[in-house]
Amino acid sequence: MLKILPFIPLRDDYTALLNESLAQGQRMLQRLHDNWENGANRFDQNGEILIAGFINGELAVVCGRNIDPYGADAAQGRVRHLYVAQRFRRSGIGSALVRSAMDDASEYFSCLNTNAPESAFLFYQELGFVRVTDNVTVTHCYRFG
Repeated sequence: MLKILPFIPLRDDYTALLNESLAQGQRMLQRLHDNWENGANRFDQNGEILIAGFINGELAVVCGRNIDPYGADAAQGRVRHLYVAQRFRRSGIGSALVRSAMDDASEYFSCLNTNAPESAFLFYQELGFVRVTDNVTVTHCYRFG
């Protein structure tokens, strides 16, 4: 069973997920860790959250929602640092975590942007995100309202 909780990336179990992501050539969890440690991004601004999903107590997925640092204004949010542990992929937990990050986002943001690798395009489109082709920092956008 999936349990979604607020998250701080200084836990011991985060190291295993971080190492797995690095071995796969993904650096988003390293950036998350570094920015948390140096205080550059602690997901503590209005509307921001950092959450994780646990399966039977095991860290399985991480996802954050920030004010989009590349957006034109603070009304644009951004889904960031989504990573699903390899052994839990294609189980629906990634979608569940992004949906959880989207749940109250309209209270803070007019849209949520993301910059996804091509392998995740369909994933975001199935969640209702629309492909963006005219912005180098955004591949998909979900507009509220």
